[in-house]
Amino acid sequence: MSKEPLARIRLILEKITYIEETVEHAGSISEALADEATYRAAILMHLTAIAEQFHKLKQEDDKILAYFDPEDVKGMYDTRTYIAHDYDGVNLAIIDWIVRHGIPKFKRQCKMLLEA
Repeated sequence: MSKEPLARIRLILEKITYIEETVEHAGSISEALADEATYRAAILMHLTAIAEQFHKLKQEDDKILAYFDPEDVKGMYDTRTYIAHDYDGVNLAIIDWIVRHGIPKFKRQCKMLLEA
């Protein structure tokens, strides 16, 4: 495995940490998403950045993606597309679910990959 894909995985973990810190500062996922000006914007931007890293991995070294559920990766990129093309229309219940369930799963998978 080349260094570049691992750097992308580390960047994904960094963005996950930023999302976790944002939620912690806001007090909860719901409160973070309710704050349109700051916390929600930060979470959506970090989700977009995570999706972009997965997209680059797919283009550069799709072997590394075997560590992740293809449907999860597709879902993350689809979420990025919704954020980019209909920012104000993003379904916050979906974002809540991603932060609550998807992000911890990606975090575990990234850590396992880096430890392998």
